[in-house]
Amino acid sequence: MTTNKKKYLVTGGSGFIGAALVHRLLKEGHHVKVLDDNSRGDTRRLAHVIDDVEFVQGDIRDRETVIWAIRGVDSVCHLAYVNGTEFFYSKPELVLDVAVKGMVNVLDGCIEHHVPELILASSSEVYQTPPTVPTDESVGLSVPDVLNPRYSYGGGKMICELMAINYGRKYFDRTLIFRPHNVYGPDMGWEHVLPQFILRMKSLSEHSENPVPFKIQGQGTETRSFIYIDDFTDGLMDVINLGENGHIYHIGTQEEVSIADLARYVGSYFNREIVVVPGELAKGGTPRRCPDITKLEALGFQPKFSLSEGLPHIADWYVQHEDLHPAHKKKTEVIQ
Repeated sequence: MTTNKKKYLVTGGSGFIGAALVHRLLKEGHHVKVLDDNSRGDTRRLAHVIDDVEFVQGDIRDRETVIWAIRGVDSVCHLAYVNGTEFFYSKPELVLDVAVKGMVNVLDGCIEHHVPELILASSSEVYQTPPTVPTDESVGLSVPDVLNPRYSYGGGKMICELMAINYGRKYFDRTLIFRPHNVYGPDMGWEHVLPQFILRMKSLSEHSENPVPFKIQGQGTETRSFIYIDDFTDGLMDVINLGENGHIYHIGTQEEVSIADLARYVGSYFNREIVVVPGELAKGGTPRRCPDITKLEALGFQPKFSLSEGLPHIADWYVQHEDLHPAHKKKTEVIQ
């Protein structure tokens, strides 16, 4: 681990992953600036450290704000992006707008202020349907169908990767890219499979006896590999501290689980047996995803949480904080 203290800018720093990174950088003694417009992030994630960071309220698409925020930092960790699968389909133009304009602004700011290091958050979505599983970082990236709005997300990440690598050759001493694979944990947002499963199962379990019919997309044989936020942050710090210039790193686990089993795990949290009710898989959904993490393990990474150990932490949070759900808050406002 490096002993050099730096000044970092974390774009998207009030988001789920961004906030976890901010906490960890502060814990290791670094100075941290955060740039976020809180359109999807929330400063509650930084409540315990808000006085310890420089918080810049602003849109990553606003060039002047981004360039001003970058001034005086040693490294930019660029995480600002529109995440959440439902947004890939419903707001693809926004996903791409934030991706491309944000990346251009970050690069322009780094070049203007001579920032030597850029760390970019990419995604497992850049592979879409990978030809090999577990998938390593050398597998080719793909946009199978430009007419499918889902690929706005993965396509935007590919653009960002291309820009980071190629600008990095000329303008940066060190460029790193990390590709998260299904990070989960408390307060991760509302548009992801685990929070949605948890809240739907909670609602069903309050009104149903065993077994509980539980609808899912697809047949349930589709797989993912989930990594708990604490493990993810450990892996990201390994990349930041030890990663090689110009390299790409997967951050995830190789514990592959089917969506049907994921639903059963959530049911077991509520002491309910479930009957999986298959449905139509969203067009462009990936049948199987699991990363090869050999490169990250070579930096010393080893995940500590299995899915069965991490799931109760996220389930507890969503059960206790259901009132924060945007739909719940809107209903409350109407009642008032």
